[in-house]
Amino acid sequence: MNLLEQKYRAPEIYGDHWFNSGPIILSANRGNVFLINFWDATDQNSLRSLPYLKEWFRRYFEYGLILIGVHTPKFPFAKEPAFVQRSIFRNEIKYPIVLDNDFLVGNLFRTRLLPSSYLIDKSGFIRYIQEGEGSYLSLESAIQYLLADAGYRGEFPEIMKPIREEDKQSVHCYKSTPEIFVGYQRGNIGNTEGYFPQSINDYHDPHYYLEGRVYLHGNWLVNKYFVKVENEIPGEAYMIAQYQAKEVNVVIKPENENDFKVFVQQDGNYLSKQNAGQDVCIDEAGRSFLMIDNPKLYNVVNNAEFGEHILKLIPDSNSFAFYSMSFVSSPITEFISGR
Repeated sequence: MNLLEQKYRAPEIYGDHWFNSGPIILSANRGNVFLINFWDATDQNSLRSLPYLKEWFRRYFEYGLILIGVHTPKFPFAKEPAFVQRSIFRNEIKYPIVLDNDFLVGNLFRTRLLPSSYLIDKSGFIRYIQEGEGSYLSLESAIQYLLADAGYRGEFPEIMKPIREEDKQSVHCYKSTPEIFVGYQRGNIGNTEGYFPQSINDYHDPHYYLEGRVYLHGNWLVNKYFVKVENEIPGEAYMIAQYQAKEVNVVIKPENENDFKVFVQQDGNYLSKQNAGQDVCIDEAGRSFLMIDNPKLYNVVNNAEFGEHILKLIPDSNSFAFYSMSFVSSPITEFISGR
């Protein structure tokens, strides 16, 4: 735990839309400790942090901790209150959430990464900053320290044990493939045909792939934020990516219709129960697929170990709009104590 020696006054948090609470004014709640968490419901690292945040809210609310989630969307559809409300319900979030659709609050806090957490002491000063996922032990220790400094004199709960192996202190993880975006604004399509902004182009599978890029086959519309199938026969269009990771997540939004399938193959085979992500179904013929019913982050692959693979997504509908692909690493077992 390393508290900031130089104190910075925390800015107020303004927003037009709040969930689970009315607007909260920081300056009107001096004496309390605040934990401000910037997150996005389409961001895998933000979602991986939620179990800790929800437990801290449950543990420390009665001791004077006020936790506020600031929803900071990567994509336009994630600005919609209905989308955020569904995400709050699906993830069973009980603490207050405020929308920051124009990144006004994020700029005031100088937020650079998602998720990012800021601890504010009883006098309204920022005392601890955690950028990105991780360091949960240090953050909870800082929460307890500032609550004690604010006047709490009782016994605190024991610090949470790590939920995942990679959450342990000083664990080294493999370097996984960085998140892949596909829109023409900041995307990384590997096809030699390149980008044709706001137009439909016929892409061809090169059958040669570089890590960290998405390759398209068939007719696709390229938007600023996403690519969308526009094929005469949707099941003949697909996308491929080579990656290094243990898990894979994808952001997909149905554009015109819901409840369509996206078939999933890895290294030329359908997924099995041993490597399928939690959002994957397997039909009677052994074919693995995602059922796309809402815009969200879908967990596609959960391999037993870290490795290099080729992932193929085959949508059966022209409603398929694909935004991004992100990856989860795993610990290097040789560096885990006790092994």
